Amino acid sequence: MVDKVYVTYNQVHKLCQVSAPRILDDFKPNLMIAIGGGGYVPARILRSFLKRPSSPNIPIQAIGLSLYEDLGRSSSDHPVETPGTKVTRTQWLDLSSLEMANLIGKNILIVDEVDDTRTTLEYAVKELEKDVEEARKRLGRESEKTVFSVFVLHNKNKTKKGHLPTDMLDENRYLAAKTVDDVWICYPWEATDIDEHDRLAEKQAIQ
Repeated sequence: MVDKVYVTYNQVHKLCQVSAPRILDDFKPNLMIAIGGGGYVPARILRSFLKRPSSPNIPIQAIGLSLYEDLGRSSSDHPVETPGTKVTRTQWLDLSSLEMANLIGKNILIVDEVDDTRTTLEYAVKELEKDVEEARKRLGRESEKTVFSVFVLHNKNKTKKGHLPTDMLDENRYLAAKTVDDVWICYPWEATDIDEHDRLAEKQAIQ
């Protein structure tokens, strides 16, 4: 059985806080795209740490991608899931609206909670790059370059099925706040009983 690790909101907050200086210095994002549902909360917390004095908040847009499959419940009555094989879009940017035009010429930070098999991240980066390129040509803005970076709370130390662009890795435009073993990470926004979730997290910290 896969070991479960319970992560608290406090821990997520601190992971975003310690990662923010590098994101500001190296990535310099103008806009964030949160991958739902796990990227929503980290992106919002991160925005508070990325705000510079006298500058507006960094806008957050959202896409929804699904890769995990619910396999029912374990003996402890917690959902048991496993990575799927096909990425499904549940929400995407409107290619015909200002949403896509606003991505052109920006430094864009893609935010998710975990880099597991890397399949979802690969899909997100490839599809967003493709859509932005099409928008650049359609709008006659081919001279304006869009640069994508990636931030995740946790990277699982395992062989990846998906791949990120070589230039992104070579230019260090990928940041994981923490690298962990291949365990099942239970995030607080997935909990139906937050008190029980925090109790289990505290129990792990004591052991």
